[in-house]
Amino acid sequence: MPRWFNRLFGSAGERAAVRYLKRRGYRIVARNYENHTGEIDVIALEGETIVFVEVKTRRSSRKGHPLEAVDVSKQRQILKTAQVYLKERDLLDRAVRYDIVGIMWPETQPEPEIQHLISAFPD
Repeated sequence: MPRWFNRLFGSAGERAAVRYLKRRGYRIVARNYENHTGEIDVIALEGETIVFVEVKTRRSSRKGHPLEAVDVSKQRQILKTAQVYLKERDLLDRAVRYDIVGIMWPETQPEPEIQHLISAFPD
């Protein structure tokens, strides 16, 4: 697939993840937050907990399930980026969690299958 298509498909997956999170009562604080250490797809609040969410979207499980795509290296990058976000906003004392939303969206389905892994990795 061309790179531009992958970006559009990933954006569609992120929009589906945001809708999913909102329906479950999360308040979206930021999307595609970036700093010098990296990017975080979605930052949300669940009650008083700040939730950093990585969204992975796939058409099939041929390359593995989307939830499996967040390896240790990606986790480290998310943790560093989250720490910068928290420090910039003087939020280091707040409860924090790291979730993954896996989107499986085959071409034949009008709506994706969404799986939400809460507390996917420790900080």
